[in-house]
Amino acid sequence: MDPSPARSRNPWSWIPSLYFSEGIPYVVVMTLSVVMYKNLKISNTEIALYTSWLYLPWIIKPLWSPLVEMFRTKRFWIVSLQFLIGLAFALVALTVPAPNFFRATLAMFWLLAFSSATHDIAADGFYMLAQPAHQQAAFVGVRSTFYRLAMIGVQGGLVSLAGSLEKSSGDVAYAWTLVFILLAAVFVVVGIYHFFMLPKPAVDHSTGRRQNLVVDFLAVFAAFFRKPGIAIIITFLLLYRFAEAQLLKLVIPFLLDGREVGGLGLTTQQVGFAYGTVGVIALTLGGLLGGWVISRVGLKRMLWPMICIMNLPNLVFVFLALTQPTNLWLIGGGLAVEQFGYGFGFTAYLLYMIMVADGEHRTAHYALCTGFMALGMMLPGMPAGWIQDQLGYPNFFLWVCAATIPSFAAAALIKIDPAFGKKT
Repeated sequence: MDPSPARSRNPWSWIPSLYFSEGIPYVVVMTLSVVMYKNLKISNTEIALYTSWLYLPWIIKPLWSPLVEMFRTKRFWIVSLQFLIGLAFALVALTVPAPNFFRATLAMFWLLAFSSATHDIAADGFYMLAQPAHQQAAFVGVRSTFYRLAMIGVQGGLVSLAGSLEKSSGDVAYAWTLVFILLAAVFVVVGIYHFFMLPKPAVDHSTGRRQNLVVDFLAVFAAFFRKPGIAIIITFLLLYRFAEAQLLKLVIPFLLDGREVGGLGLTTQQVGFAYGTVGVIALTLGGLLGGWVISRVGLKRMLWPMICIMNLPNLVFVFLALTQPTNLWLIGGGLAVEQFGYGFGFTAYLLYMIMVADGEHRTAHYALCTGFMALGMMLPGMPAGWIQDQLGYPNFFLWVCAATIPSFAAAALIKIDPAFGKKT
């Protein structure tokens, strides 16, 4: 049976599901793993260090992106990798109850991370191949929205589900095993769905191997590093989220830790609601507003307001750590303010990467930009748990506020076309 007719399909039949499924494994690796390890009594130092290393596949994915071009179709890669991601989820479920679960589950998360990063390459390439330019523009908001919905589903729905299962069974490992079995089943269904529903554009084909492949491959990299002001560009990409990278690794441990050690003592279900649902909705709204504002006045005029709005709400965590409120709505409101500011300010970063990548090799150069973006999250995040263990939560969040200074310094050095991002 032909899995999909040669003619193009309605984009609504596959773009929402494709980007929802693209978001799930990334959020599982970056966020759900932190919640699980905190529930299983792993220390903040170990959580921050080892889960930060999981950014690595997204940093180095440009190194194997040509393989996705050379062998088979993007459609083939998408469907195959979705089944592989489902297998990785199943393997996590099998290793959670094991005596050496920390090492075993980390190995499975590495498999999941590499599979997810490769799936990102194929999905983003397929998005550009499977529809004309005007539809790409029309659906860019749709793909972002469904990616954010995946975040809500994981950080809100699955975290709350894990908390409910833990409460009913009294067994943390059993609760997380069931969560990952559910994820594995979802990705089997997703893979089957996309096998039948993804279109088969004629331009989606392998490029094959060429004798000068290495030369061409290196030329693309060389063109990126020959861009004017590349040292300043890379500095900005690495430092824009220097403070946020440290904060993100300790938010969930702070919310879950007992009040006697400086945390807020929330249950897993409460974290799923306050941070995973309310927070992500605020993050999405901030991103949508940020994109609209830049389209009105341009990126250059909005860069400084946006970097301020992204970093100043970090003071919310200083307040929460000093006062340790018990009202969930107050906590959720504080998280919403911080996440809204983060979503609003992060839009400027995304558009700056698009501006830097513009040119003949925009796809490969954008992948390089996202690699530096991931590196800028991994390196500051690795020691964050150790810093918090040394300082305690109130002083750690004060340190995070001070760590915004390099972001402002890097922003002062870059050059932006005044017209870039402004609707014409």
